[in-house]
Amino acid sequence: MNEASVWQALETVMDPEIPVVSLVEMGIIRDVVVDGHAVHVTMTPTFSGCPALVVMETAVTNTLHALGAASVTIVQSLSPPWTSDWITDAGRQKLKAFGLQPPRKHGGNLVATFFDIVPCPRCNSTNTSIKNSFGSTLCRAIWYCNDCQEPFEQFKPL
Repeated sequence: MNEASVWQALETVMDPEIPVVSLVEMGIIRDVVVDGHAVHVTMTPTFSGCPALVVMETAVTNTLHALGAASVTIVQSLSPPWTSDWITDAGRQKLKAFGLQPPRKHGGNLVATFFDIVPCPRCNSTNTSIKNSFGSTLCRAIWYCNDCQEPFEQFKPL
């Protein structure tokens, strides 16, 4: 077992709230250290009170035990805080294909980007409007496309 095989295994651990992207693609897995058959994983949740954190930690632990890790240590790191800029390009494409508009990269300038027009993930129209700043989870907002007349969720830029 080496670091590359651990990262590869972690690519199969999906986000429990968005099951089309992995924790690696979401940028939640921040670091991996392998010491023989012991693995140390650093995770940064999207929100410090993320209700799916225990599910994610269990899935990571089970995946690494199946890979051959004798012990798995998971540390939550809240500094620096998770940012949607950490979502990989592949993750962004998967979010859009799932019907969840990925956030634009903002480089820390959230005020300017949060209220930008969000294109519809179905028809790409920018004739959209925000309906609710909170969707099914804290990290999503509900939008409406005035052209295809479909509601959609946006993953908030954080």
